[in-house]
Amino acid sequence: MTANTREKTSTSGKTPVTLLGLGAMGTALARTWLAADHPLTVWNRTPGRAARLVGEGAKPAGSAAEAVAASTLVVVCLLDDASVGEALAEADLAGKDLVNLTTTTPAQARARAEWARERGARYLDGGIMAVPPMIGVPEAGGYVFYSGSTELFEEHGETLAVPAGTRYVGEDAGHAALHDVALLSAMYGMFAGVHHAFALISKEESIDPVTFAPLLAEWLSAMAGGVHLTADQLRSGDYTKGVVSHLAMQVAGTPTFLATAEQQGVSAELLRPYFDLMARRLAEAGGEEDLTGVVDLLLR
Repeated sequence: MTANTREKTSTSGKTPVTLLGLGAMGTALARTWLAADHPLTVWNRTPGRAARLVGEGAKPAGSAAEAVAASTLVVVCLLDDASVGEALAEADLAGKDLVNLTTTTPAQARARAEWARERGARYLDGGIMAVPPMIGVPEAGGYVFYSGSTELFEEHGETLAVPAGTRYVGEDAGHAALHDVALLSAMYGMFAGVHHAFALISKEESIDPVTFAPLLAEWLSAMAGGVHLTADQLRSGDYTKGVVSHLAMQVAGTPTFLATAEQQGVSAELLRPYFDLMARRLAEAGGEEDLTGVVDLLLR
């Protein structure tokens, strides 16, 4: 009988989980597993953070190594990759299933997967696409990207889905982190545009930002569908496919955006780098393309 089988026949009938890291996200994860009756062992570098969870049914561990020994399924949610290495330095990982939800780069995730393999553990990396209040609330839409051991994901998928939805993106351990950072990078780009838009109207007493917000949200939602056209153009290599507003026309319009910013007393530093890339692409490839060619300029 395997260790996993023994654990699944525990009193609750649920897979025991060890969780290392009890920050805001770790605490949210812990509470969802406790609410779902999973036996939970917890450890945090600052022991006091575990007190409330112990009162809710979690079992405290005196060290990370002790916590790892308590369960086959070990979930890590720490500050950074270095923290993971430090916490697990003395732990026996042989036969363990290590799920790392710590935010890292793709290269760090791949290196950590090899590090875990050398120590006899199966490894799964995760990128959490949610904030703590979304954990345990299915209707909030949060989910976690997972990549790495297919067998680990298939075996523990039900347990991992308790806090948030799961999306497996392949055996390359770096792909969860890559998906995570790619989506968040797009988010920050969107926020940059949002902040520039609000800056433009901020000095106009007759324009209420609360009234303006629905217009902005509706416009961004309408434009979001353009990602599918960009993806299709990248796959086909034809950047003129399905073009509605070609590059030459869009570059010709950029002086108006810059002039408006100047007239409103707003810095154009969020827009200008992208406009510069558009102008470079126009000079190199001509004006019949869509904006997709900017992707090529970003590749080094």
